[in-house]
Amino acid sequence: MTTTQVALITGGSSGIGAATAHRLLDAGHRVAVTGRNADRLKRFADEADAPERLLTIAGDAADHIAVADAVQATLQAFGRLDTVIANAGYATHDALDEGDPAGWRDMVLTNVLGPSLLIRSSLDALKQSKGRIVLIGSVAGLVYTPGNIYGATKWAVTGLAENTRRMVAADGIGVTLIAPGRVETNFWEAAGGAPDDVNLTADQIAEAITWAINQPHTVDVNTIVVRPRGQAV
Repeated sequence: MTTTQVALITGGSSGIGAATAHRLLDAGHRVAVTGRNADRLKRFADEADAPERLLTIAGDAADHIAVADAVQATLQAFGRLDTVIANAGYATHDALDEGDPAGWRDMVLTNVLGPSLLIRSSLDALKQSKGRIVLIGSVAGLVYTPGNIYGATKWAVTGLAENTRRMVAADGIGVTLIAPGRVETNFWEAAGGAPDDVNLTADQIAEAITWAINQPHTVDVNTIVVRPRGQAV
């Protein structure tokens, strides 16, 4: 079995996921990325230009079979799995009092069920590699805001990270929660753009993710909160 590191990233064709995939590919890793949009995945693959070290997999991050199949496809293509990054997620940008419930179910499934399915499907492979689970949370999962349903899903991710860490610590698997503040990505498209010019870039969050991944095996970095300077909340 080759010793080259292998990562699987859900929602990896754009934003933070794509920036992380590019960084890992540049560092020589082999990377599998999933996404629901096949055209976007193809564009990402064309831009990455690393056909022997990149696998793109179309599928829904909140579908158990699709996630399990993505893990198996990664193992079949690359022979091992060292890191899974639960990045897929989105916000409806509305609130409990006046929001539209039509979008809430898919948001909860993607943001909460999705990472849970990725953990469940990858555990056996990660036990073999003594690998790492990275969950992309949010400052919204650490700070209460009025009526914020998206924030509630990210509070769930915060809890999932610690519950998972306690479950897998004896197996030698690391667990890292990355909690970004405002990031200039397509996350804000539905809201008409980020609220102001105090924002991080996707590449800055990707740098934090890769830093955690590259820590020595004996070091388990559990929570990284990254805000743009000037974001008070």
